[in-house]
Amino acid sequence: MANLTFLGTGTSTGIPMIGCDCPVCASSDTRDKRLRASIWVQGEGASVLVDTSTDLRAQALRAGIRRLDAVIYTHHHADHVHGIDELRSFNFLQKEPVACYGNRETLERIMRMFGYIFDDHPGKGGGKPKLALNVIEGEICVGSLKITPVPVFHGEMEIYGYRIGSAAYVTDCSKIPPASMKLLKGVDTLILGALGLKSHDTHFTVEKALGAIKKLAPRRAYLTHLNHNIGHKELSRSLPDNVKLAYDGLEVEI
Repeated sequence: MANLTFLGTGTSTGIPMIGCDCPVCASSDTRDKRLRASIWVQGEGASVLVDTSTDLRAQALRAGIRRLDAVIYTHHHADHVHGIDELRSFNFLQKEPVACYGNRETLERIMRMFGYIFDDHPGKGGGKPKLALNVIEGEICVGSLKITPVPVFHGEMEIYGYRIGSAAYVTDCSKIPPASMKLLKGVDTLILGALGLKSHDTHFTVEKALGAIKKLAPRRAYLTHLNHNIGHKELSRSLPDNVKLAYDGLEVEI
């Protein structure tokens, strides 16, 4: 068994959005306060982070993350990588580089976006993260966790979701190709991005996410990467019995 923590369940702006006074952004319900999307899986001799979100420092402090055996990246968009510098803290704690995994394009883009990390100049002041980049080309094992990449489309861009044992995390998705639907068959716990209620070019809506959940028929499913048009209490009333809205800090066993 392993424990999965939702570190953040919001879209790229976070919720509340800067300068917005809509009912969700102004909500007093803590489940409507959403940091940028990320999860942490711990157990079976492993501590694995999915994405270094913009809010990683706050997320790690709240969840009590003190060790990382691996970071696996879904893709290179800002809200999923811009917390990368916080990995320095784990270098300080662990006295070794942090292993980072992703598809080739993601890692190449990270190297360009954060060139200062990977150049030959020694770090000054607080230093810079020490990272060991690894291209994922198939299943990887971290401790006893078996992690399988699941290619999906984020608009026209192919990115990775991940199957971790009998659970799967698929965010920023607008299309799941047939081969990847096969990889997701039989999952017990499915976590799926559902940006909002209106059609979007690069993300599932709630309706489309529910359609994919119906086809895959997991025992339970959670919707994440939610925007400010989704109020937790209001939308939860209309969801199928096996589907729930994720919220920051939620922990589930997988």
